Amino acid sequence: MGAHWYESSIDRQLREAAERGEFENLAGAGKPLTGYGGEYEDDWWVKDWVRREGATAGVIPPTLALRRSAEDLETVVDRLPTERDVREHVAQLNARIDKARRGHLDGPPVILPPFDADAVVTAWQERRR
Repeated sequence: MGAHWYESSIDRQLREAAERGEFENLAGAGKPLTGYGGEYEDDWWVKDWVRREGATAGVIPPTLALRRSAEDLETVVDRLPTERDVREHVAQLNARIDKARRGHLDGPPVILPPFDADAVVTAWQERRR
């Protein structure tokens, strides 16, 4: 009894396409991968996304915009005139964080914890003195 050989439907489709020559003469065949051998940059994927999507330099994925908003929280709330405005801003930011953590925003994953509105308000008040 010979060994049984299993070929998944995907494997079969790939094999048949290769037999038909569908992978020959593809654009980029024999050319180096983009960026191969270059310096590694931490934000390589952002630059690649911008290039692929044809986005302008000022457009970033929503989850990255959220990270930037979290980093800029102190600067933004310092411009707000009332405690109510600060609390509202923190609530809106926390809602965006929750949405991102649930996977409802495009871009890389977000692991930001929500902000404590009381702590943000206390720090805001101390900086105003």
